[in-house]
Amino acid sequence: MLDQPKDIHALFKDAPGTTEFKKLRKRIVRETRQAIDDFGMVERDAKWLVCLSGGKDSYTLLAALTELQWRGLLPVEILACNLDQGQPGFPATVLPEFLDAMGVPHRIEYQDTYSIVVDKVPAGRTYCALCSRLRRGNLYRIAREEGCTAVVLGHHRDDILETFFLNLFHGSRLATMPPKLVNEEGDLFVYRPLAYVAEADCEKFARDLNYPIIPCDLCGSQDGLQRQNIKNLLNDWEAKSPGRRQKMFRALMNTRPSHLLDPKLFDFQGLKLD
Repeated sequence: MLDQPKDIHALFKDAPGTTEFKKLRKRIVRETRQAIDDFGMVERDAKWLVCLSGGKDSYTLLAALTELQWRGLLPVEILACNLDQGQPGFPATVLPEFLDAMGVPHRIEYQDTYSIVVDKVPAGRTYCALCSRLRRGNLYRIAREEGCTAVVLGHHRDDILETFFLNLFHGSRLATMPPKLVNEEGDLFVYRPLAYVAEADCEKFARDLNYPIIPCDLCGSQDGLQRQNIKNLLNDWEAKSPGRRQKMFRALMNTRPSHLLDPKLFDFQGLKLD
């Protein structure tokens, strides 16, 4: 790690000197680099729009990518971006002041999607689905305007695992957030470099560095979300059998189509005896 005073990046200037934190930081950076390599996220002349919500995950993403770039291990241009969606009480000055102080190139965009969501979503329903679609559309637009080749998101291992179970229980399909995909228009990559990183590590990392966390519940629509139910279920499993989360996540990388039931993935009708 580049921790000499003349070398250290501003994002790490207040990093604790404990062995525990150094191990945490090394693990997050290593796992981020591993995901980038495993899923082929670096393309020639790349410019990444790194999306910041102000939550623990997006701060961890920015810090890990910046360290890899700082060490010459991530040859891409990084532009941090926050989309202020007009939620009541959103602290609009927090991220621009933080990014200015850190010397991170950035763009802050204001689009009042909150009013649209409130108008369109029936009373008692959660805002998240429509809110995320509007956010994604604006981020794609900003990426194009800035000449970016990829939109980079801070979803971590636990987000991916929770999404798998949401699709399993509520969507009747085996699917989750992929670490790498191409958008529907075919002109942008979407990357999730924290795919291997545990949520607990993101939380401890951002807290230890005292990053200014913006809560994700400003819209007041979070109570009773199915994702929270899934999270509680996984937490219960993990408490009873430590390490179960990681085993389930590894299973997503070790599929056997011939031992499932999807004839689109495996030619059961064409299966013959020797």
